[in-house]
Amino acid sequence: MRIASLGSGSRGNATLVQHDSTTLLVDNGFSLRQFCKRLDRFDVEVDSIDAILLTHEHSDHSGGIERLCSAHGIPLWTTVGTARAVLTSGFDYNRLVAGRAVTIGAIEVMPITVPHDASEPLQFVFHQLDSGKRLGILTDTGHVTSHIVDAFNHLDALLLEFNYDPAMLESGPYPEMLKQRVGGNHGHLSNLQSVDLLRQIDTEKLDCLIAAHISEKNNTPVIVEQLIRQLNGLPTPVLANQNEGFDWISI
Repeated sequence: MRIASLGSGSRGNATLVQHDSTTLLVDNGFSLRQFCKRLDRFDVEVDSIDAILLTHEHSDHSGGIERLCSAHGIPLWTTVGTARAVLTSGFDYNRLVAGRAVTIGAIEVMPITVPHDASEPLQFVFHQLDSGKRLGILTDTGHVTSHIVDAFNHLDALLLEFNYDPAMLESGPYPEMLKQRVGGNHGHLSNLQSVDLLRQIDTEKLDCLIAAHISEKNNTPVIVEQLIRQLNGLPTPVLANQNEGFDWISI
């Protein structure tokens, strides 16, 4: 199994997960033209994507979904709540339910419910069926719950949101209402919350850690990397960025 990102941040998100002949796309917040341009870097044909998994309706994750699915006949998987919030009435999709795994090709997908200011949002754990390896993707989450700790335990790889530094958010350019939203219980994970999650889960098998959805205005990669390096036993983190995401990482 391997993972790559076309871009990660408030201006657009799209993540590829691939194993054998199965290619999955998590979210697409880019226009069709921008998506295809970014996809060219990864030696993946858009028509080879087997399914798109949509986490929630916010435009940096969903803005390019309908047009991409329609233009290339790619099946869409999401929750009823997200579909009602973002899809055109009558748009065909496959229903995801939190806690109910689905198998798409060579990959089992477990949808995980998370606290976020959206309609029935999800994040995912991917299970490589032939080897047992597990990859988690956790972004757009307001706080860490016991359910999240259980779901993201014993992973081989984890893409984890490090959205904001609390001090930078407080003193930054956002209006007060937006600061409260980002830093609230249904907003995004701060650096400290993500570090705390890493302390709570069993990371003995964790060979790959990716810091993602790093705010360009309320955080810096340097701060994130320094915090992670203070934790013992973790792999050197990969830092996803908005413009390029990150290249293929094998798990």
